[in-house]
Amino acid sequence: MTPVALLFLAVSMSADAFAASLSKGAKLTKPRFRHAVAIGLVFGIIEAMTPVLGWVAGKASQQYVEAWDHWVAFALLSVIGLHMMHEGLKKEEKVAHRKQTFWLLVLTATATSLDAMAVGASLAFIDVNIITTSLAIGLATTVMASMGTLLGHKLGKYVGHWAELIGGLVLIGIGVMVVLEHTGLV
Repeated sequence: MTPVALLFLAVSMSADAFAASLSKGAKLTKPRFRHAVAIGLVFGIIEAMTPVLGWVAGKASQQYVEAWDHWVAFALLSVIGLHMMHEGLKKEEKVAHRKQTFWLLVLTATATSLDAMAVGASLAFIDVNIITTSLAIGLATTVMASMGTLLGHKLGKYVGHWAELIGGLVLIGIGVMVVLEHTGLV
């Protein structure tokens, strides 16, 4: 995977965490930098772990799908991308304000990182260093979630869905590139 593709993958994987942290930041009166970084680290650490778990599962099943691995990667990335775009197009429902707890934050971070687990599974079928990829995803998510928390109280309801839409498009684009590279068209 090229450094540019890795950057796009890392940023697109952090889009849902960015959107969620915008929402978290919107609930805070004025988030402090320290608090925003703590939120970002929770999102980043969990988002860095899940692609590795998916990659391990993908490697375990690789012998069964080796002839179609590029199509599997394309399908998984496309489905995840379309799901992210769908989530970005949904109208956000108003929910009662809840107290922000650490475990609620961990639950939110885990929910937003499930797509990274599926991406990790698809990466098992292509030549990629999962540790470098996972660290890049975790770092991008930490930065994006920290920024999202800080910006959330001003921008949360305006830009959250755009992050999901763009992240979904990038994932679909990466899936297309996997197929094009495998067929020799790129």
